[in-house]
Amino acid sequence: MTRKRARDTDVCGVTAAVAVIDGKWKTLLLWLLEAGPHRPGELRRKIPDISEKVLTQALREMESDELVHREVHDVVPPKTVYSLTEEGRALSVALAPVAAWGHRRIDRLVAEHVVPS
Repeated sequence: MTRKRARDTDVCGVTAAVAVIDGKWKTLLLWLLEAGPHRPGELRRKIPDISEKVLTQALREMESDELVHREVHDVVPPKTVYSLTEEGRALSVALAPVAAWGHRRIDRLVAEHVVPS
């Protein structure tokens, strides 16, 4: 899905929602930021497989989509903190039933021994 879809008003609601969480890391970032504000370094430590470039890009897209707020403190060295906006919290609440469905699916797959160990 292209970034252009995140601002497209001629799509169904599910497509509009998926457009802003599309990608490998955005749902995980939403989940981490639910716990409270984080600095980029903290997020990198919690997601060791994400590169700094990809983290920055995902956070900037999420900021552009009004899901996260970026606050830069005027100190040396510069301190940047990301937190969820009201829109980001609302999306997180909306995704909770999807997450519950995902956990039930994972449990079923594990019970059926479908998931490789």
